[in-house]
Amino acid sequence: MKLSKRSSSLVATAIAAAMLMTACGGSDDEGSGEDAGAEATGGTFSIYIGEPENPLIPGNTTESEGHQVISSLWTGLVEYSTEGEVEYTGVAETIESDDNTTWTVTLKDGWTFHDGTPVTSQSFVDAWNYTALSTNAQGASYFFSNIAGYGDLQGETDDAGTLVTPPAAEEMSGLEVVSDTEFTVTLETPFAQFPVTVGYNAFYPLPEAFFEDPEAFGTKPIGNGPYQAEEDFVPGTGFTVTRYEDYSGEQPGNADSVEFRVYGDLNTGYTDVQGGNLDVLPDMPTDALQSAPDEFGDRFLEAPSSGFQYLGIPTYDPRYADKRVRQALSMAIDRQSIADAIFAGGRTPADSVVAPVVEGYREGACEYCTLDVERANELLDEAGFDKSQPVELWFNAGAGHDAYIQAVGNQLRTNLGLEYVLRGELDFSEYLPLQDEKGMTGPFRLGWSMDYPSPQNYLEPLYSTSALPPAGSNTSFYSNPEFDALIDEGNSAGSNEEAIELYNQAEDLLLEDMPIIPMFYELEQAVHSENVSDVVIDVFGDIDVASVTVNS
Repeated sequence: MKLSKRSSSLVATAIAAAMLMTACGGSDDEGSGEDAGAEATGGTFSIYIGEPENPLIPGNTTESEGHQVISSLWTGLVEYSTEGEVEYTGVAETIESDDNTTWTVTLKDGWTFHDGTPVTSQSFVDAWNYTALSTNAQGASYFFSNIAGYGDLQGETDDAGTLVTPPAAEEMSGLEVVSDTEFTVTLETPFAQFPVTVGYNAFYPLPEAFFEDPEAFGTKPIGNGPYQAEEDFVPGTGFTVTRYEDYSGEQPGNADSVEFRVYGDLNTGYTDVQGGNLDVLPDMPTDALQSAPDEFGDRFLEAPSSGFQYLGIPTYDPRYADKRVRQALSMAIDRQSIADAIFAGGRTPADSVVAPVVEGYREGACEYCTLDVERANELLDEAGFDKSQPVELWFNAGAGHDAYIQAVGNQLRTNLGLEYVLRGELDFSEYLPLQDEKGMTGPFRLGWSMDYPSPQNYLEPLYSTSALPPAGSNTSFYSNPEFDALIDEGNSAGSNEEAIELYNQAEDLLLEDMPIIPMFYELEQAVHSENVSDVVIDVFGDIDVASVTVNS
């Protein structure tokens, strides 16, 4: 997942096909950098990003800002279309299984890393083992938890996070290299959606150079994607990447180079694109949403989104340990009034933890997402909540969330008699680690855009016990064995319908326990300068960097 900052029929088709298939593959017409895709048009353009949380390593990139960069430097086994369909335009020729448990991955010939070394089966197996090994503390480790032998790579730690017992192994028994172009993956339990998941950046390959110096690599990464890093990434500034001329994919980069420019404030980025000093702004300040369509015309973009905004609740804080408190806070919020007043139609109230663009969404699934001030006060009183102490409301700085979170605070004051304190002093790269460290002292704003098109991706990575930090993104520290069991059953289901039914049951448990407060579904909105065209926002919330054309 990407912690952030989509169309529904096509996404549903991709999921249904993946759930039912036992073999998948592409055509015999492989793409190449010389004759596939659009011809390069040259030139350079700039794109806004916030500060990535971590160095640019695929297995430790689980948020939107780093992912925007990573996705231009790497290509995975499969790729996803703008609408979310799985496409065999990546490194994999086929991904096949007779039982949904043992998968054979066959690679295309000719793919190379930016240092000229070949992309082989070993490149994937070594990368996956590194990310899965707990002592490497990679944020996407959880994504390998269903591969046989993953448990042996998990060391035991005490409550302070200190390693007590080292991992029993450094390589998962479920991974086996057969040849340079073939490897097998054996899962602990059947998972028909496995081929859908492997386009996510956690599953990207790594060259041998990474293992020689991981720290240096995170500053100047070596991928296999349409663009390459020929200079170091500078925190607070960014870097410029150049087109990789030997790229083997179907969509080589159109521009000669792309500047990923780090901003600390979204409003500054908007001012720069207004003045022609920035070319692509993937997000919009809320106070510009009403004027931007008229000001930018066809350079103002809107697209369906898989994005989901929510308030995480620190379940480890005794003040919020009672689910009735969490239910009450949710029922005291009038989401529609905030959407109308703050987002000018760019958000819709969330009534589930699964976005509507994904099959498995159920309208009205969240009982406690409906405004009911009387019931909210009853629940808060039943729980014995101390109203004399203010509620601290957390959000990351510089991203335009101030007005939204303040509106939530005002409603809690009006509807529940609670005072509040705004905690918006940390930028994104500081904000996320504090959540992993159980540093939140009240509800905290987060967003999620899907990593791959499945309802499972809205549930397991955020709320399962195996996704507790540092292995995953369960920053509410919610743990329910019954929820975990239902997710496991859904993952092992033999049909799309059976899987969705089990995922829905897991969601029902979650929405009773309310470790988060669902808030809004997003609409992707972006603007760009007159210097560029062919700017597309995909269903995951990313700009398709390789497709952008620089106007002459």
